[in-house]
Amino acid sequence: MALLTGKKACVLGVANRWSIATAIAKALHAHGASLILTYEGDRTRGDVEKLAQELGDAPTTVADVASDDSIAALGSFVEQRFGKLDTLVHSLAFARREELAGKYFATSRSGFSLALDISAYSLVALCARLQPLFAERASVMDMTYLGSVRAVRNYNVMGVAKAALESSVRYLAEDLGELGGVRVNAISAGPIKTASARAVGDFSKILSDVAAKAPLRRNAVAEDVAGAAVFLASDLSSAVTGQVLYVDAGYNILGIV
Repeated sequence: MALLTGKKACVLGVANRWSIATAIAKALHAHGASLILTYEGDRTRGDVEKLAQELGDAPTTVADVASDDSIAALGSFVEQRFGKLDTLVHSLAFARREELAGKYFATSRSGFSLALDISAYSLVALCARLQPLFAERASVMDMTYLGSVRAVRNYNVMGVAKAALESSVRYLAEDLGELGGVRVNAISAGPIKTASARAVGDFSKILSDVAAKAPLRRNAVAEDVAGAAVFLASDLSSAVTGQVLYVDAGYNILGIV
């Protein structure tokens, strides 16, 4: 059964075929949603446009979330193509590779600011621009990770950025809920093999530890996250907002591991 027929979604964060955002875009399309896909720049444009062709020639546009002008242009593009927006998927984050290894206290001032800007503030800026375009009972979602609430070795400043992102989800849920019933939630995915994940030191060890200890004795995969995204985009989650939905094979429930 198609859960998203007639819905219009904008997905940010597609980088390549391994991206969580790619799996989400495919799942939304499979359930009947019309899509806009964004790319950061020339480096990812080819992969995004190839995916767009696979998904019914979905329109694509550049979106540099570090630029207010680029976010404003994205809003104009969405308004021109869709008029109203039912779903916004924020599946992007960034920290310099050198900030994702070693001691957290060695984080540079510029690296801290950059990680928080791209990984957390960008959601706030996007909602500010797109809020007038959100349809009644629209759904906003972003991607987070357990490192927001636990000290995960080498995750460092990204964990702090994800904590800020999760807090932003709650504040945005309060603000936007009274403006047409817009819902805002986060999906906390377990460790998944993506290009960005490889920047985290000892990532392969994190994968093996979670697979060995999680209640389901496996790692989540991108398609698991995509299923949760379909739920949050659909009317099945009409009373769910301000929440962090864990999709990690149950690893987050464990005590001392």
